[in-house]
Formats: sequence, C-alpha cells, structure tokens
Amino acid sequence: AAFVDILEVFDFETIVYDCMDELSLFKGASQELIQQENKLLSAADVVYTGGKSLYESKKMKHHDFHCFPRSVAVDHFSKTSSNEIPEDLKNIPTPIIGSYGVIDESIDLELLQKSAAKLPEYSFVMIGPICKIEEHELPRAENIFYLGMKSYEELPNYLNRFDFAMMPFALNDATKFISPTKTLEYMCAYKPIISTKITDVVRDYSDCVSLVENENDFVEAVKNPVKNLK
Repeated sequence: AAFVDILEVFDFETIVYDCMDELSLFKGASQELIQQENKLLSAADVVYTGGKSLYESKKMKHHDFHCFPRSVAVDHFSKTSSNEIPEDLKNIPTPIIGSYGVIDESIDLELLQKSAAKLPEYSFVMIGPICKIEEHELPRAENIFYLGMKSYEELPNYLNRFDFAMMPFALNDATKFISPTKTLEYMCAYKPIISTKITDVVRDYSDCVSLVENENDFVEAVKNPVKNLK
C-alpha cells in the first residue's frame, strides 16, 4: 500500500506535502506514483518544493504551493576540527577531485571516466552508496576510487580533503528538476566546484561554479577554476 493511504485511516487537522523530487521520473519508479501524488495533492492544505525547477513544474497543481529551497548546516560543513586524514584517503594520491552522494542513474559515468582519463595526475574520489546500477557499470581506472557510504558526521572530514568538489550529474529525467543541496555544502568548505549544467545550478550559481558539458570543459575547469564568492 502507498504511504498516502494513511490519510484514509487517520484524521489529520493539517496536511503538508513536502515535495523533494520528481520521483516518477526515477529509474524503476512505480507507475502508480503520479496517481498517488495527485491523491496527496488533493488532500494537502499546503505544498512545498525543495527547488525552483520542481516548483515551476508543479505549481499549477495546488492552490497553496510554495518554493522552499533547501538550506545547509554551515557550521557542520565548514568545520575543520579534525586534522586526522580518513583511513581510506591516506593512500589516495593528491590532488583530489571528489564528490559525495548516491551513485545511480543520475551520475554521468561517461563524463567521469573521460575526465579521469584526461586528468591522470588527479584522483577522482566518489563517496556514496551504489543504487539501481550494477558494479560492472562503474568506470574503472587507476585514478578513480569508490569509498562507499559515509555518515553525515564524517562528510566534512572528507570534503575538507578535496581540492575540487564535483557534481557530475547526467542531464536526464532523474535530474530534470533537481536542486542539489551539496552545492551549498561544497561552498561552505570554500571548495572550487565543477558541475554539469543542472538548471537550478546554472540559474543560481553560475557566477561561482564551473559549468561543464564534456571532459574538455572539465579539464579547463580544473586548470582555471571559478572562485567561490565569500
């Protein structure tokens, strides 16, 4: 049964729908998701989305719809309290171009592979669980490292060891309406950021993020990074 079915069991005074992603476009999504969301929209008193693109795509579906962009725990991601290098980073050569988050169909694996091949002197570090894709689909190279999932508490210690932070998103259905929270998290650590042209990133951060379309752009972004605004 869908989670929305609890509305038929419990009587809530106010129903708030916090829409974080367009889940119906994700790989393996249930065909019933749109119907379930429409049911939730008809019952909700107010609706929020976590990004502008998502808001624009859905705002006509409810009378009380608001864009509430995701925020960031600045103190957490800017802290440099631990000087100890994480054990699984100790044998990885620097400089490091790193990313954290789920590794799935939203990641441009071809861009990752080609960029790593163009920059053999850099280590490409991917942190996060692998979901909905197979291990054999991941690009493999001497300078690409997959470190698995880390806890929220551990992330700043890894982020602070990055020389560049990257968001190598594919431009597909899964990323059509995303507004990556890690853009701001990377900024908290004042890391130069390299990102593909996700709509909400281009719209809000093109003055402080290096935007790329291919591996040649990626190399140029490394050689001539855009500085974060402080």
